[in-house]
Amino acid sequence: MIDVLLGLQWGDEGKGKIVDYLAEQYDIIARFQGGPNAGHTLYLNGTKVVLHTIPSGVFQEHCLNLIGNGVVIDPVTLQNEINKILPLCPTLLERLFISHRAHLILPTHRALDAASEASKGDDKIGSTLKGIGPAYMDKTGRNGLRIGDILSKNFKEKYDKLTHKHKQMLRQYGHTIEWEQWEKPFFDAVEFIRSLQIVNAEYWLDGHLKDGKRVLAEGAQGSMLDVDFGTYPFVTSSNTIAAGVCSGLGVAPSTIGDVYGITKAYCTRVGGGPFPTELLDETGEALRAAGSEFGATTGRPRRCGWIDLVALRYAVMLSGVTKLIITKADVLDNFNPIKAAVAYLADGKETKEWPYDLCDMDIVPVYESFSGWDTPVSSCEKYEDLPQVFKDYCRFVENYLGTKIAFISNGTGRNQLLTIS
Repeated sequence: MIDVLLGLQWGDEGKGKIVDYLAEQYDIIARFQGGPNAGHTLYLNGTKVVLHTIPSGVFQEHCLNLIGNGVVIDPVTLQNEINKILPLCPTLLERLFISHRAHLILPTHRALDAASEASKGDDKIGSTLKGIGPAYMDKTGRNGLRIGDILSKNFKEKYDKLTHKHKQMLRQYGHTIEWEQWEKPFFDAVEFIRSLQIVNAEYWLDGHLKDGKRVLAEGAQGSMLDVDFGTYPFVTSSNTIAAGVCSGLGVAPSTIGDVYGITKAYCTRVGGGPFPTELLDETGEALRAAGSEFGATTGRPRRCGWIDLVALRYAVMLSGVTKLIITKADVLDNFNPIKAAVAYLADGKETKEWPYDLCDMDIVPVYESFSGWDTPVSSCEKYEDLPQVFKDYCRFVENYLGTKIAFISNGTGRNQLLTIS
């Protein structure tokens, strides 16, 4: 069976730590979508490590790690990431596999990303400018290059044909991007990736499943950035919900088991787009400071607000979450009261449903208030140690969402993860 782990908000929910913890139970960790805009943070013997493309099971010596076909890969980023991890994990290359069908991010994709974002002015979507959106556009437009293409003797010809098209597009934007300087590192990295284990991943994975291996599918970004169901058009370019696992790894729906959904105890978002519970006041600043809310990949300060249970229930419904994980509960230790959005006033009408287009509506959150807890949850070593007021808050969240909490992360330490029986 394949269990799934994904974020339920706008990304940055703390997926890296959770995957690293859960990886002990699995034989294979497989990334099924996204690109190097993802930043999964792990702590190895006190050292902070941020993974962008490589699955988060890399530091579990027994785990194989697969970059699936739904991922878009920047060869330079992947090579740099491998070079940083190898001193910490000498067996990395023996346990890393890449799907033939994963698409490539070219230097001109990065140029198109920058030119497109610059042309939007005040309507920027907050792209990380890593070429991910344009790479997915070429994928759906049937123009893209894939990892398997680098093994072809005609790869340079295919590359030149696609970059010629991109040059024409860049001229239309009217923004000068000096992308040519990125070509040599790109081709150097391509040569390096040719030496890695490139596989027919759908057959590779099917064989391991038939052998009884346990697989954990790892998502990137968050459910509210899903290209179909998120805050469109302020979304990513792939399906970030559980449905993306089947198309992103080449597996049947019948193989899916548990779905772990991760949410922070509050909300954050990076870049533009609707954010109903955003706090543009001292409380929002205090949340940012207490949670060290700065992007692992971009370094950008995150927008902060109270937890949004309307959006969270929507995300739980879309992916059929069976096990909820709440991270950064300790960040709320010094807040009193604590609030949670339980409904919206959408153009003056109360609703508990996620609206079709938040960009075109006046959304005002309806909050439920809860007392803060007198005992810091960061000091608790097991669920029974948690203050009763925090447990009551958790029961409210479970009842509202209609799913059970499995774990609560109460600090950055790998051992700071409380299991709820």
